[in-house]
Amino acid sequence: MLADAVRESGGEPRLCGIVPDDEAALVTALRQALDEHDAVLLSGGTSKGPGDINARVLAATLAPPGIVVHGVALKPGKPLCLAASGSKPVVVLPGFPTSAIFTFHEFVAPLVREWAGLVRDPARTQTATLPVQLRSDPGRTEYTLVHLVEDERGETLCYPIGKGSGSVTTWSQADGYFVIPREIELVEQGQRVEVHALAGARPRRCDLVIIGSHCVGLDVIVTELVARGLSCKVVAVGSEAGLAAAKRGACDAAGMHLLDPASGIYNHPFLTPGLDLCAGYGRLQGVVFRPGDARFEGRDPERAVGEAARLPEIVMINRNRGSGTRALYDRLLGQARPAGYGVEARSHHAVAAAVQQGRADFGIAIDVVARDRGLGFLPLCEEHFDFAVPTSRRGRPAVQAFVEVLASPATRELLRARGFRA
Repeated sequence: MLADAVRESGGEPRLCGIVPDDEAALVTALRQALDEHDAVLLSGGTSKGPGDINARVLAATLAPPGIVVHGVALKPGKPLCLAASGSKPVVVLPGFPTSAIFTFHEFVAPLVREWAGLVRDPARTQTATLPVQLRSDPGRTEYTLVHLVEDERGETLCYPIGKGSGSVTTWSQADGYFVIPREIELVEQGQRVEVHALAGARPRRCDLVIIGSHCVGLDVIVTELVARGLSCKVVAVGSEAGLAAAKRGACDAAGMHLLDPASGIYNHPFLTPGLDLCAGYGRLQGVVFRPGDARFEGRDPERAVGEAARLPEIVMINRNRGSGTRALYDRLLGQARPAGYGVEARSHHAVAAAVQQGRADFGIAIDVVARDRGLGFLPLCEEHFDFAVPTSRRGRPAVQAFVEVLASPATRELLRARGFRA
C-alpha cells in the first residue's frame, strides 16, 4: 500500500523486505537502505511496547540530527516518528494500515511530490452533511473516514466509518475523510463538513445503498447481489440511524431490529408513511464471553451480567448508540457502567473479536459470530432483522433485485446454513 502511495506521489519505491524485531538485523537493513536510497520508510515498531524497537535503532544508528519528532497529536497516527540522517529523511510510520496511510499523506507525500517536481495536487473537497452525531477525543486532530451518499433531494451526506486504524477495508471502502480539529469534542448531527477525496479514489455511485444495522446475514444477501453483477454500498450505523436514512430517502434499504416495548413487535411499529417493510430473518442475540469464565458459564444471562457489572475488574465492550443491540445493553445494565461502557463497537464481529482477544470480558452479539470464534454464549432473545425500503425506490431495478434475492429459496437456505431463522 505504501509503495503504491509513493508511486502516486511521483516517487519510485524500492521494497527492502520484512525485518524481524532484532536490533542487529534492523541496524544492518537501515544502513543499507540509507546508502542506496533518497529516503527510508519503515512501518510499525514505533509505539511504547517492549517489541517496538525501531525508534531505539534510529537513535543509535542515524547521523545528526537523528529523531526530530516521536509522537503527534493526530488520530489515527499518534506514534509517528520523524527523523533524518544528515539530509536523508527517515520516517517510521505506524503499523496499522489506516494510520500509516494517513500519516504518509500528511507528512511524506508533500516531500516526495516536491522532489519529483510535481505541482501540489489541489485539495479535492466537497461539502457534505453529517447525518449522525459524532464524538472525538479532545487534544488530537482526528481524521474520520466516510461513505458518501445522496438523499432524494440531492443533498450529499457523509456517514462515518468506524472500523478502526487496523482495518485495511476501512481505507479501501471509504469515499473520503473530513478533519475534526483537536479542540472539538462533539460534531453535531446536521453539521456541514468538508470531505477530502482520498488520493486516487473517486466517490463510488453504487447500484444499491443499504444503511442501518450490521448483521452477518446481510453479508450473505449482499454476496448474492454481487454475484448478479450489482455494486453495493453497506453503511453500518445502527437501526435508528438506518431508519432515519430511509425516511429521508438516503438509501435503498435500511436493516433494522427495533423492538416496540408496548406491543412486543419488531420493526413494524416504527414504519411511517412512505416506507415498506421487507421481511428478513430471525437471529439469536446473547451474551458472549470466553469459555470457562465462571462469571458467565452456564448462568442466567441477565443475572450474570447484572452481577458482573458490579465487579471492579470486569470490562465490557459496548455497541454504538442508536443500534438495536445498544438497547439490549442498556436494559441489562440499568444504571451500572462497567469499564468499557464508553467503547462502542459497530459490528457483532468487533464485539466478538474484543472478547476473544481479551480486550473485554463480555459483550452482546449474535450466536453466529460466537460460534465462529469459539466463544461462550448465553441466549437473551430471538429478534427479527428486517429491512425498511422507501416506497419511492421500489421501482428501481437494484431494489427489485434486492427484494427478489431476499425472498428467494436459495438465499433462505444459505441463511439457514449460517445459523439464522429463515
